Amino acid sequence: MPVRRSGVSQGDGMKYRKKPVVIEAVQWQGTKQSWDEIMAMGDVPWKPGPMGSKAFIITTLKGDHIVSEGDFVIKGVAGEYYPCKPDIFEQTYERAEDNPWR
Repeated sequence: MPVRRSGVSQGDGMKYRKKPVVIEAVQWQGTKQSWDEIMAMGDVPWKPGPMGSKAFIITTLKGDHIVSEGDFVIKGVAGEYYPCKPDIFEQTYERAEDNPWR
């Protein structure tokens, strides 16, 4: 029998869907404008990337990751930052509509 932890069965083959959450994201285009937009998201923990490249490094909850030109920088629901390749971003996210009742 599968072990239950926090009300979720382990190893039972169930399928799960991500909860709909709105995240903030900016695509790094190697430009001053996209850099300024990324930095405007908040205190992004970054370091310079490899010399001569348009890449930079951000420190995530799982360590340092390179952000290459074309990658998205995402601010997660807990205020964490992480990079996402454009193909994965397009498969996972869609533009959030503004709330018309605000």
